[in-house]
Amino acid sequence: MAVNTLKVDSRLQLVFSTGTDEDGNMVLKRKSFNNIKTNATDEQLHEVSIALYPLQQHILVDIARDDRSVLTES
Repeated sequence: MAVNTLKVDSRLQLVFSTGTDEDGNMVLKRKSFNNIKTNATDEQLHEVSIALYPLQQHILVDIARDDRSVLTES
């Protein structure tokens, strides 16, 4: 059975380190940008993330892309 994949939603998520807790573990804070164009390339999202980083107060530790797709039988 063949399956078609249709990407329907994308989200960009930036993960920042905001310091450490009392046990010395890194405390993370996430900022999400919803409704990203599904045809935006990974390179474009990375470039935007790097451009936004100097405007942030905390250290950027991760850049993630979450895509949601619908699978249908063809």
